[in-house]
Amino acid sequence: MNRIQAILTLDMENIPSNFQEIIKHEQEVVAKWKAEGVLEHLFLRQARNGAVLIFKGIDEVKAKELMETLPLYKLKKSVEYLNLIKQF
Repeated sequence: MNRIQAILTLDMENIPSNFQEIIKHEQEVVAKWKAEGVLEHLFLRQARNGAVLIFKGIDEVKAKELMETLPLYKLKKSVEYLNLIKQF
């Protein structure tokens, strides 16, 4: 099964004062995706400026649609999408 990797980089220079509230809502959204089976992995970036999400069972168009619904998406500096083929 193919995977879509989304690499989200946040604009850390323009973080709003309600950032912790946004994070809580973000966690609810990704938990829902995990429960639905479309999110395989979520990695926080070591620099704490974003995340890497691995989607499964959906195409890149759907992954982009989902990413645009993330609360943190509005704070993005960039998002990169990679189509992957899982070997093992």
